[in-house]
Amino acid sequence: MEQTEILNRCDHTLLRQDATWEQIRQLCDDGVRYGCASVCIPPSFVAQAAQYLAGALPVCTVIGFPNGYCTTAVKCFEAATAVADGAQEIDMVIHLGWVKEGRYDAVQAEIEAIRRVCRGQTLKVIIETCLLTEAEKVRLCQVVTDAGADFIKTSTGFAGGGATLEDVALLAAHVGPGVQVKASGGIAGLQDAAAMLAAGAARLGTSRVVGEVKRKEEGRI
Repeated sequence: MEQTEILNRCDHTLLRQDATWEQIRQLCDDGVRYGCASVCIPPSFVAQAAQYLAGALPVCTVIGFPNGYCTTAVKCFEAATAVADGAQEIDMVIHLGWVKEGRYDAVQAEIEAIRRVCRGQTLKVIIETCLLTEAEKVRLCQVVTDAGADFIKTSTGFAGGGATLEDVALLAAHVGPGVQVKASGGIAGLQDAAAMLAAGAARLGTSRVVGEVKRKEEGRI
């Protein structure tokens, strides 16, 4: 797979707790330079990044991140604020406790509520695959499909595990029409990224792909 095609599928990501505006600005510059799908950043930087980018690249942000157990009302407020600030893509974390209790109706209702406040912007649903059984992953594919989301996303990267080829293939095989898979967490570089795309991912959440390309350009690898 061509390097450009891989970069086109990347949500160039910086979600560390200590991220600064200068780092976010550099992320935006690199995202534009390398033709990424979006930059994925903390909600507090969305308005500033959207103004800085001025439409050159979509801004993605995270909702209920990283634990997912805040209330639906809080998540809806976060999502509505992010969209008003200029976010074009929303990555929300589901309530994993509800999944473990078998409350899939509540999970679906929450996704649907956030879908409404997104006002047509892209919605990705993070299910945190490293904390789920295979049966739970398969069931969530149906829930995410029925709720009308655009993507099912593997991981936050903050729960001790990230995307695996097996999980990407599993999700790709069980989501309904119109729902795509985003692999995120632990993607080490171009080789990993190409493998995730080959396994069925349509989008990747990573900072390391752009980092590897930059190091190559600078002759550091």
